[in-house]
Amino acid sequence: MSKYCFGIDVGGTTVKCGLFEENGSLIDKWEIQTRTENGGENVLPDIAATVMSKMAVKKIAREDVIGVGVGIPGPVMRGVVPVAVNLHWGEKNVEYELGNLLDMKVRAGNDANVAALGEQWKGGGEGKDSVIMVTLGTGVGGGIIVDGKIVEGAHGAGGEIGHIHVEDSITDPCGCGNCGCLEQVASATGIVRLAKEELAKNPVLPTALRDSEITSKAVFDAYKEGDAMATTIVNRFAKYLGTGIATIAAVTDPEVIVIGGGVSKAGECLTDIVGNYFRARAFSACRHTMIVLAKLGNDAGIYGAARLVL
Repeated sequence: MSKYCFGIDVGGTTVKCGLFEENGSLIDKWEIQTRTENGGENVLPDIAATVMSKMAVKKIAREDVIGVGVGIPGPVMRGVVPVAVNLHWGEKNVEYELGNLLDMKVRAGNDANVAALGEQWKGGGEGKDSVIMVTLGTGVGGGIIVDGKIVEGAHGAGGEIGHIHVEDSITDPCGCGNCGCLEQVASATGIVRLAKEELAKNPVLPTALRDSEITSKAVFDAYKEGDAMATTIVNRFAKYLGTGIATIAAVTDPEVIVIGGGVSKAGECLTDIVGNYFRARAFSACRHTMIVLAKLGNDAGIYGAARLVL
């Protein structure tokens, strides 16, 4: 008889849910609202309710469910969340509380780490035991998998790739409070920052970027058309990111580096140029590590959460 598990990816607005077979086949996926009022007291009961409802609809017995994995937007240490600002949580033992509500095994992890585990299991890192995942969105997130296990760290801060220091000249603070973080120059907003700097430095250089809203997509679109200013911007971005992941690779020695998030929609031109800077700066043993695009998109979190419990 088939065995099942659930993968839950908790966000500040919605909770993404997936029902999986033990072999990783996704049977069904859906979303529910994240109700964060009253200190987020409804989040875990709502997850328990939607899991039990899906079991009833699919006629799945409790003994056929291996458990529930959960990705949380905040640090997680041995199933305990010290704080999750987006959920209005203080300290919460997610594994214990949700486990009691469901009467089944629950495993919890940081959402970025869990997404990395999903890509390592069924995405861009499939078949590899050691993976670095970098997510380029509004910020820079990531996760590190070594020998098939998430690197959480002593304080739940393992894999905080976006907060590697890469630039001394930046004096305005990152969201973390420090200055000069990778997130400030290699995220979608970081690329816009670099574009505005270049436009200010070169007020007469012809560029398509003067005629449109500046976004990371606009920069990469212009880069693909051979725009000189866009090429300068993309090279600056790629130098920062390539240097950052070369630093991580020297510590973790991954088999593959997976790049996801909205910026990754630029395609293989992104992995090509970042790879050039990575290889120029990487330790010799890591120099030829593959850099690939993520494959699971927004489903990486539910896949990784399911893998957690398996």
